[in-house]
Amino acid sequence: MDVSLHLAQDPDADALLGRSPLAALVGMLLDQQVPMEWAFRGPRTIADRLGADDLDAHEIAARDPEAFAALLSEKPAVHRYPGSMAQRVQQLCQYLVEHYDGDAEAVWRGVAGGAELLKRLEQLPGFGKQKAQIFLALLGKQLGVRPTGWREAAGAYGETTSYRSVADITGPESLAKVRAHKQEMKAAAKAAKTATSATTGKSGTSGKPTTGKPRTSGKPRTSATSAKPGNPAKKKA
Repeated sequence: MDVSLHLAQDPDADALLGRSPLAALVGMLLDQQVPMEWAFRGPRTIADRLGADDLDAHEIAARDPEAFAALLSEKPAVHRYPGSMAQRVQQLCQYLVEHYDGDAEAVWRGVAGGAELLKRLEQLPGFGKQKAQIFLALLGKQLGVRPTGWREAAGAYGETTSYRSVADITGPESLAKVRAHKQEMKAAAKAAKTATSATTGKSGTSGKPTTGKPRTSGKPRTSATSAKPGNPAKKKA
């Protein structure tokens, strides 16, 4: 694996992503709740702080968890939540050591089809279906990994003319388009949530006026003053 990527928008970081399967996986893992460039610069930063040219799954898996978290927390931090993400990176590496002898590329090497590859990616710690589909699309669109049915397995992220995710970023222009798409999706989700709140906020979830009668089914509601074991509610004076 030796391709040109432009996910971190940093030559050294992108060079590592393009030649290191583990770095690409770790970058994808870090890509949440932070800007994409920040996430994909992470593998290069981790490698530098380990004094290495690449990431090694065996080494990371065997590191003391507190020491590894401290390494990711150094300024500038690798992630907005360096402690929790350090744990996830180690869990990913430990899984790769246990199931693939630490060889990240073995996750997709020789895979029979897109569905099987998606299943393997979903089994990785920290990879839900959406993240797995995005990485599958990245493999197919930019890393030359194209088993039969990979576009279908990647869902909308596998579309040829989309700008939905990191799989579609090939430079500053496409990065801007992907970022714009994400903003549109967030705005649409926020608008839908606001509309739902406006509809149900006054009339309740059934669409009928509330009567103030006690509920007769379902679990009882709790409040800040509800009595809890070991913490009884205060009695009224």
